[in-house]
Amino acid sequence: MQATILVADDKADVRLSASFLLNNHNYHVIEAESPLQARELIAQQQIDLILLDMNYCGDTTSGQEGLDFISQLSRDDIDIPIIAMTAWSSVNLAVKAMQIGAKDFIAKPWDNQRLLQIIKQQLRLQGLEQQNKSLRQLNAQMQNKDELIWSSAKMIALYKKISRLAQTDATILLTGENGTGKSAIAQMIHKLSERSEQCFVTVNMGAIPESLFESEMFGHTKGAFTDAKENRIGRFEMAQQGTLFLDEIGTIPLAQQAKMLRVLESGEYEVLGSSRTQQTNIRLISASNANFESMLTQGTFRSDLYYRLNTIELHIPALRERPEDIMPLAQFFVNKHAKKYLLGAITLSPLVEAKLTDYHWPGNIRELSHVIERAVLMADTIDTGVTMITVDDIQLKTTKSATAEQSTLTLMTLEQAERELLQLALKQTAGQVNEAADLLAISKSAIYRRLEKYQIKIKQY
Repeated sequence: MQATILVADDKADVRLSASFLLNNHNYHVIEAESPLQARELIAQQQIDLILLDMNYCGDTTSGQEGLDFISQLSRDDIDIPIIAMTAWSSVNLAVKAMQIGAKDFIAKPWDNQRLLQIIKQQLRLQGLEQQNKSLRQLNAQMQNKDELIWSSAKMIALYKKISRLAQTDATILLTGENGTGKSAIAQMIHKLSERSEQCFVTVNMGAIPESLFESEMFGHTKGAFTDAKENRIGRFEMAQQGTLFLDEIGTIPLAQQAKMLRVLESGEYEVLGSSRTQQTNIRLISASNANFESMLTQGTFRSDLYYRLNTIELHIPALRERPEDIMPLAQFFVNKHAKKYLLGAITLSPLVEAKLTDYHWPGNIRELSHVIERAVLMADTIDTGVTMITVDDIQLKTTKSATAEQSTLTLMTLEQAERELLQLALKQTAGQVNEAADLLAISKSAIYRRLEKYQIKIKQY
């Protein structure tokens, strides 16, 4: 993309000379003969760099007009790199300009190669700053997201470990089934660490083609390979001083594992196409649901890399192993998705809890989020004006255990099956007859007749 440079100078021959030079080097040039006109142009279009003369007709020696222009842009929070143009004898003026916001200066008459070098350098630095600003904004958004709620003893114990380990720079490997919340935990570790003000960069290793591995991780220079049209910053450089999270680390091709090992051992790497060695300073967190023991045995994952990755290994238990978290998480996702779709307050029917807690959640937290999202969209507003998620809104996969229970029921007499279903409904509704009737799709009077028939006491529930 062609960079736009504003040349602000009251001398037409200076503007013409600069325009001729810059146009020949593929820059788009616009001209202003005064600071006032320059401000008008800035308000009208995108400008990537300003080449600013410091003296104009109002005052040809002090440079005050140029200094005022720089100060005004700073007050208006306009972030455009400025290169001040001064005479050879005005070095002090150039220093003043840089003190209040100019990025560099050049003396007139300028050396063409020197001017082009300064412009190229400032445009590159501005690009890096914009990228870092975007990353910081993204990081701030991630930090401000509502955290997942943990209530189970297992997760509270895990949180205590995380709080302690976050204060160190130890490399951490998060293991566990898909959907258990490993990414959220990695973000939490970053947030609790001393690097929390820096970038948190996530890489899905399973999504990177082997041919692009080095380019993605270490960056490349323009012309490093056929499609390298411009310089690219790698993930290690993006995460400098911050945290780099490598998800699905077990999918790294064997041929690329040695390159990753070298960075972890020495902290050194080279950008693809460059011979200059760079030093990285990051906190590394990785995650995987892979069976590393099997991969190490089969030789598909290097043991030396594995031991570098898991200085500390934290296992995230599956949702079925911590049922106390199901309902707090369900309510969390109700609120989250209601906000996402600009809906009002939504409540969960008491009968929903039994359905959610009896399910085995093979997809873990991710599946729970999807189930609740669908339920939020399907929920109806009842007569009282309250929007409520009912058991009919909760769509779950058929489980093997449910199938087994159904098979067992077919071996019972009708009366035995009826008695067990009634007891189960009362148990799931904590003895609430109205709710048990809704669950079994029969009337309240039918419930009471069966309670009497089978001599079942409600108090025991």
